[in-house]
Amino acid sequence: MTEPAANNVAPAPRRRQSWWALVWRQFRRNRLAVAGLCLMLVLFFVAIAAPFLAGERPIYVRMEGRAYWFPNLKIYPELRYFDFTNWHPAEGEYILRTPVPHAPERSNLRDRLAPPSRTHILGTDDRGRDVLSRMIWGTRISMSVGFVAVGIAVAIGIVLGAIAGFYGGLPDLLIQRVIEVVMCFPMLVLILSLIAFLPPSIYNIMVVIGLVTWTDSARLLRGEFMRLRESDFAIAARASGLSDRRIMFRHLLPNGVSPVLVSATFGVASAILTESALSFLGFGVPPPTPSWGELLSQSQRYVDSAWWLVMFPGLAIFLTVTAFNLVGEGLRDAMDPRLRQ
Repeated sequence: MTEPAANNVAPAPRRRQSWWALVWRQFRRNRLAVAGLCLMLVLFFVAIAAPFLAGERPIYVRMEGRAYWFPNLKIYPELRYFDFTNWHPAEGEYILRTPVPHAPERSNLRDRLAPPSRTHILGTDDRGRDVLSRMIWGTRISMSVGFVAVGIAVAIGIVLGAIAGFYGGLPDLLIQRVIEVVMCFPMLVLILSLIAFLPPSIYNIMVVIGLVTWTDSARLLRGEFMRLRESDFAIAARASGLSDRRIMFRHLLPNGVSPVLVSATFGVASAILTESALSFLGFGVPPPTPSWGELLSQSQRYVDSAWWLVMFPGLAIFLTVTAFNLVGEGLRDAMDPRLRQ
């Protein structure tokens, strides 16, 4: 007796997933890495939406028969010097304030070192400035420093690492010696030495951190290029008459950039920690620009009487660095085929 026809039907082939889909599927299984990614997204939102979360300039106001949209972003000449702090709308007028209606630079000595309350949820600093408002705006500083500095470092590392790994010989020897010289100096000492000769600026800090921390990306990409340059597709691309630049950045780079991405994730956390340390030492973002490290620097004199100046900025730095490290470890494990389930 023959088998039913249905049993003779071959199973449908499984749909082949892309490499990034496999990485994302493996990454989602790491709950700590997913939690770190969620915290990163929250920090991105806070950094981008800082003008809508904290500030004394309202989001929307209707006064004297005219409506003003986004005075917190757009400068209206008639509202340039208007004080919204003590203004109360009359009949027919309306104001939509930010959730934290305190400017990060606004000082009020009457509220100096005030503990957390309904008016100031995280308290005030030694000049009466709202700590929560300064932490919200400080998130923008930390995220900017982390990503811009790492972007500069990765760009330098990719170019030099690609040249060293692809050509070898004398270019590789020279670039390796430069990497060794840069790595001989302690990173923080080298950054402090360079910043001492530059005017205080957030942009100078970004550039200096990027110029000092490119060595890891260069070493990782050099090793990947040395492994990939003798592969079949690289030899075929060379035999097709493609230029060296096209082979390096069009064919080899997409196949060897994974370790650099993982290293860049850890680099963002390191850059945020470095900026906080510089601000703590007085070499960071110039005041009155809000920064987490600057808040911690104030707490040295009031560690016994103003615990909130120590706890909240320190907790923000700890959670941010931990989140980026968890995401970096999750990416490293997800991109490793030996750990893929």
